Amino acid sequence: MKPHLVKMWCIPPEANAEFVWRMEAVLEVYKMPYDPDYPQVCMDESSKQLVAEVRSPIEVKPGKVRREDNEYERKGTCNLFMFFEPLRGWRHVWVTQQRRKVEWAWCVKALLEEHYPKAKKVRLVCDNLNTHTGGALYQAFPPALAKRLCDRLEFHNTPKHGSWLNMAETELSVLAGQCLDRRMDSAGFVTTEVAAWEEERNRLEAKVRWQFSVDKARIKLEKLYPVIEWLDEKPSRETKAEERKGKPRVSK
Repeated sequence: MKPHLVKMWCIPPEANAEFVWRMEAVLEVYKMPYDPDYPQVCMDESSKQLVAEVRSPIEVKPGKVRREDNEYERKGTCNLFMFFEPLRGWRHVWVTQQRRKVEWAWCVKALLEEHYPKAKKVRLVCDNLNTHTGGALYQAFPPALAKRLCDRLEFHNTPKHGSWLNMAETELSVLAGQCLDRRMDSAGFVTTEVAAWEEERNRLEAKVRWQFSVDKARIKLEKLYPVIEWLDEKPSRETKAEERKGKPRVSK
């Protein structure tokens, strides 16, 4: 045993109807075939800490790796908004100084008007953060424009503690390992490097082939589903009266 080791993990609640409802709704979206009129786009965000070198590193030489001093200077942070269409193998990342509702709204506007101008509606899979809502569009734009953008969005929120259901999170992990896992001192430098990474990934049309389904979830994640309490076969007088009034029977 190694009690000093701790692994960060997203632990979902047990027997939670809200969780399984949102989970199954997202999984049903992933089952849909590719449709350019109704593209499936996953969205997630992450931050990158900006750090600068205090002393110039010693560059790589034959037989020796690049060496950096362990001291560095903090330069703040920047935010990355990832939009990823897994069925087409397309992604785009916006790098911003902040992560407010306004920044998210401008990214969504660019997504709809520049990247999906002909789509009737974009099925947007994202978490339930309070900045990722239609209200953010009304906060950033005039009502007429905000309404027009909202009409072209179909929100599908992942459940709390269920971020692993968002394929954009997987793509952010790839981005972190292939591009961001080093010292970067400015948002401009991050933007340049991320754009090069994005261009190469889009050229390769790197996709995610999602295999997890509702049927598999009901077997492997059985403990997440609430236990159903059925009513007695012989309803009480109160229940019969409610049924005559058109009210549904509910478990106690």
